[in-house]
Amino acid sequence: MISDKQGQMLLKMARISIAEKLGLPVDETQIDLNQPFLEIKQGLFVTLHKNGALRGCVGVIEPVEPLKTGVGETARLAAFKDSRFAPLARDEFDQVDLEISLLSLPEKFEYRTSKELVQRLVPFKDGVIIKKGSRQATFLPQVWQQLPDPPSFLSQLCIKAGLDADEWTTGSLTIHTYRVHMFCEKE
Repeated sequence: MISDKQGQMLLKMARISIAEKLGLPVDETQIDLNQPFLEIKQGLFVTLHKNGALRGCVGVIEPVEPLKTGVGETARLAAFKDSRFAPLARDEFDQVDLEISLLSLPEKFEYRTSKELVQRLVPFKDGVIIKKGSRQATFLPQVWQQLPDPPSFLSQLCIKAGLDADEWTTGSLTIHTYRVHMFCEKE
């Protein structure tokens, strides 16, 4: 388990990585890259918010690389490569708040009917991954704040995956769930 202090260090690492890409001066004196927890491989997402609105979000579900390198790379992708947004500009840097979500390993979610799926999902706790064929999408648990109704949540997730909105009602999806440990610059 990553402590709050360690989470704040991850946020600083993410911010420094973005600042470096923008050519802004950085202070790395508060970052000790030799801490053992930075060698942990964990799925993670970095989310940027500007004035409370989403400004970028990119991540990896599976634990591929250590936090030491994954946090900075993912932060740069969220700031500059999220296809829904223009790359972050220098004048926006001080206006964005960062959020890091560390993911548990996804677990297969067994269900037989759409009714059972809706009843067993845990809003505000479960991150959900859906997959059908080559199409896949995920919503972090934080998305429940915008879509608290499970049918709406699942419909929007299907749309995100490029599927029909009601695909979740057919029982033809493979579903995994996960939980996150989240760290925010701003509460």
